[in-house]
Amino acid sequence: MSTGNAENHSPRPESRSEPADRGEASGREKASGRREASGQEKASGRGGAAGRGAPPPLENRRAVVTGGSRGIGRAVGEELGRAGARVVLASRTRESVEAVASELRDEGLEAHGLPCDATDPSSVEELLQGAQDALGGIDILVNNAGRSSSAPLHRLSLEEWNDLLAVNATSTFLCTQAFLPEMVEQGWGRVVNLASVSGLRGGKYISAYAAAKHAVVGLTRSIALEVARSGVTVNAVCPGYVDTPMTDRSVARIVEKTGRSEDEARQALVEASPQGRIVEPKEVAHAVLSLCHPDARGVNGTTLVIDGGGLAG
Repeated sequence: MSTGNAENHSPRPESRSEPADRGEASGREKASGRREASGQEKASGRGGAAGRGAPPPLENRRAVVTGGSRGIGRAVGEELGRAGARVVLASRTRESVEAVASELRDEGLEAHGLPCDATDPSSVEELLQGAQDALGGIDILVNNAGRSSSAPLHRLSLEEWNDLLAVNATSTFLCTQAFLPEMVEQGWGRVVNLASVSGLRGGKYISAYAAAKHAVVGLTRSIALEVARSGVTVNAVCPGYVDTPMTDRSVARIVEKTGRSEDEARQALVEASPQGRIVEPKEVAHAVLSLCHPDARGVNGTTLVIDGGGLAG
């Protein structure tokens, strides 16, 4: 089964027009290394509003997206960049994430690619330092690293159980623990965790994955309460099946285990959705963007479901 980032598969002070959550603006912004948008950035049309009056909603916000080399992570990086954010994409594979960052730069966005194994504390610390060096600080963290697999319980190995919890849940814990203090100190931040509808319900043959995503949801809600008065929000996005390489692998597993054709296996996923379709990565990315928006400061500790209505049935 493939749902969410591993199954398909947050901010500085408020905008300049909303100083309430920012405190006194200028001194701290200058000290943090934030920069004014250059003429070239304004000409590039980042956020769709530059040059037409209102600045893009995340202008010069500094964002880190794990699992950023493909699928949902890539879409999130692009969506945040188009909203004005300066983005670091992180992935285990340096070559792939640097290639994606290069593509986004070709579109006129500021993007950097950094290698990171989000299950390794020392690698996460290196990512933190690299992101600070590249951006001057961090305002938004999107925990998207994850993977899925399926097996009946009696065939689920301890190694696979531990790996799924590490990649999906421990990575979220480690990155949030590393990046959150700066956001709290500056009084503005957004953390968005990519969970899954499997983190809100169970499912056959995905006990390890569902347990990991339930952990992400619980972690999200608990940290949200810890930082509720700090100007930082922590939320989760819970997708169903998303049209990414991870869903392709889920389809391949269905083919292998059932003997169905690839088209038949994919159609089964389509028919499982009340809308009769698989969610697109850009839809998930738009949901992430909405949670990172300066006006979303009252949205905290929530789970935003994107599954075409499947969880409602």
